[in-house]
Amino acid sequence: PEVIFGKEYTFASDVYSFGILMWEISSGQSPFNTYEHNYDLAMKIVNGMRPKIGSGVPSKYKEIMKQCWDANPSKRPDAATLFDEIQKMREDSYNNDNANEFNTLEYNSSQISQVNSNSSSNLHLLSTSKLYQFGNLPEPRNATEEEQEAFHSKPYDFNIPDNIDSLLSSDQVELGFSVDIKEIKVTKLKIKIMKLKIIVLKLDK
Repeated sequence: PEVIFGKEYTFASDVYSFGILMWEISSGQSPFNTYEHNYDLAMKIVNGMRPKIGSGVPSKYKEIMKQCWDANPSKRPDAATLFDEIQKMREDSYNNDNANEFNTLEYNSSQISQVNSNSSSNLHLLSTSKLYQFGNLPEPRNATEEEQEAFHSKPYDFNIPDNIDSLLSSDQVELGFSVDIKEIKVTKLKIKIMKLKIIVLKLDK
């Protein structure tokens, strides 16, 4: 947010990006993929809008993610802190007392179906992005929980093909992929945490 505001790109900016990457890993989506990448989105981000966190994300993972995308760069964790916290998460994922919570970091099948059905209709939002020079923006801030809910409560209009009936009746239509929630185990979270550790190590260099 501070870069949009016009401030210098710093390590803290990388940490913000890291928090967004954590969200992508936990959701399987690209952030703000239903928004035009324009002045309106920039204003929302500066005013504290962040991607909506899913209900199945472990509390500690969510806490670190929120710290990383704090509007105040000085309140974001440094690389050493990130490494330590991710290491603790990795250890907790092996701990039977905490395994149940980490088992909840799983894709919701309905959310995945929505990602599949919306990806093609939202492609134009990314392809029409432009380079903007912003001026007279407010100082970046954190939004309240109520403001976050308001940000994400706007209705979305998705394109429905005119031949939807024939598509649904076709034997060759691809309806995405099915997900058995029970089969998503702690192992997948361990892999994701290891990937995050590698990224933190690169940031620290």
